[in-house]
Amino acid sequence: MTRQLHLLVNITGVGNHPVAWTRSGLPPDAYVDPEHHLRVARTAERGALDGVFLADIPALHGDIGQGPGQGLEPSMLLTYLAAATERVGVVFTGSTTFNEAYNLARRVLSLDHASQGRAGWNAVATFFPEAARNFGLDTALDHDTRYRRAEEFIGLVHRLWDSWDDGALLADTGGARFADPDRIHSVDHTGEFLDVAGPLNLPRSPQGRPVQLQAGASPQGVALAGRFAEAVYTPLLDEEAARGYRAHLAGQARRHGRDISGIRLLPGLTPVIGSTEAEARARFAALEAGTREDARQIGRVARTLGLDPSTTDPEVPLSESQLAGPPPDRLPTGFFRTHAEIARRQGLSLAGLAARTIGGHRSVVGTPEQIADDITAWWSAGLVDGFTLLPDALPDGLDTFVDHVVPLLRARGVFRHTYTGTTLRDHLELPVPASSYEQKEAAAR
Repeated sequence: MTRQLHLLVNITGVGNHPVAWTRSGLPPDAYVDPEHHLRVARTAERGALDGVFLADIPALHGDIGQGPGQGLEPSMLLTYLAAATERVGVVFTGSTTFNEAYNLARRVLSLDHASQGRAGWNAVATFFPEAARNFGLDTALDHDTRYRRAEEFIGLVHRLWDSWDDGALLADTGGARFADPDRIHSVDHTGEFLDVAGPLNLPRSPQGRPVQLQAGASPQGVALAGRFAEAVYTPLLDEEAARGYRAHLAGQARRHGRDISGIRLLPGLTPVIGSTEAEARARFAALEAGTREDARQIGRVARTLGLDPSTTDPEVPLSESQLAGPPPDRLPTGFFRTHAEIARRQGLSLAGLAARTIGGHRSVVGTPEQIADDITAWWSAGLVDGFTLLPDALPDGLDTFVDHVVPLLRARGVFRHTYTGTTLRDHLELPVPASSYEQKEAAAR
């Protein structure tokens, strides 16, 4: 099969830029309007994008005075989107820190059945203190504990998804046999964090399992991805970072008998598009102009590095002492690492960093041809398998991408003209995994 480019779109409310809501023309409650999200999902489907992706922080997080975040609970919203679309995948973010494995496994698999095999689960080890206090904890679990729990949690979810063999549902009307109990397995799991009997009360996924995504750039996050992930969403700000990350991920995959060819690396990318480069830069400038002085991109980058923007000269290259950390308490360590590494490697100032990133992910400001060139260059070099798009503003940012960038990618022969399969696993060119129980039985024979 000819290798192809893969594209997800992260529906970040009304756009990845924090003040996208001020220029969208949408009502202020659009971020909790299912119809707004459905319009974006249908645009993604019109462009034959692999899937729509919803992030989630189960708390009121960030500066709500500045703009909205992700409001609606993602599995509920994605069920609505799946019912009103036909092919586009639906990717749910669910925390391994603040969920029970049985309920989450059942929720994601229910979404997968409801969408006829279009669901994925993005596993995150949530650390936000605000979220911890919503779940009866005084503070967030420490980094190592969160990732030990995540490793146990994801492995258990996979066993629950496999608790029915492929042929367990008989539906034998003549013999009055609905299912074969001998092909339905309890998990009987007792671990450091979780105690689950199982099995699930619904059969295996139409695509074998929902697609497993992993978000994270810390060493523990990459190790977890190497063991479990089929697609990875992470911030990568330049080609050297992408090359290093891919090599690290490949090494972690080999530790678990896996090959990097079975993992789709889809880092975040915010395209800011104009019919000319000047128009694209004016679009970004207009977004920044609507932002409070202390919350503009330079300030956001400074806080990602744990620096005070009011006392840091934005034009002076950052020093080693400014880049040495520690990471800020309330931000992902992966964002700190990626920003510090590129600033150190390229001798960047805050202004230089701010020109490359929006919301922690890489941004490209330019014409459709420049955006297509950038995407094609990274993909052709084998650095990535595609991108998770975070449009600067929605819905028009994705409309422009689908109408003007996607045709260029198709003309270059790197992106599909139409869907060739029906499941998210088909779109991502991922094989159907064998049941873990069937693998165990085969090994024993």
